[in-house]
Amino acid sequence: MPYIIAIDGRAASGKTSLAEQLAASFDAPIVHLDDFFLPLEMRTEKRLNEPGGNVHYERFKAEVIDKLKAGEDFSYQRFDCKTKALADFVQVKKSPVVIVEGSYSHHPYFGDYADLKIFKTVDPDEQWRRILVRNGEAWGQPFKDKWIPLEEKYFEYFKIKESADIVL
Repeated sequence: MPYIIAIDGRAASGKTSLAEQLAASFDAPIVHLDDFFLPLEMRTEKRLNEPGGNVHYERFKAEVIDKLKAGEDFSYQRFDCKTKALADFVQVKKSPVVIVEGSYSHHPYFGDYADLKIFKTVDPDEQWRRILVRNGEAWGQPFKDKWIPLEEKYFEYFKIKESADIVL
């Protein structure tokens, strides 16, 4: 089984940038939790009220964690947020180190799969500035109104920051 680094944290905190830096240093693949957003047919009020329920954690565990434990090459189908449907396949080659990046990557449903758990945080004003730069006002507002509150609920409920090995 590879050494797994899981980077969880707030939207626009720099999780992807850190993952890319680590991946370059270790010549490691990155698995993005954004590829496992919940499909529309699963977005029920009950599911979205569940802390961490807006990610398809069952599929992530089956298609990534279980495969990482097997120590083999594998692939998974990524969720495309623009089309709101499953899209192309992502190939993950066997590697001594694998980076898992994204909010919800420390979800307790996954068990203790990560060897190193990093939590990235960001000041709310800086977070909003980065979201506006990255997404623009029209796409940024849903982050502020919906996705950030859902993330914060997950962080608080499961004490994600407190259970990380490193907080940046």
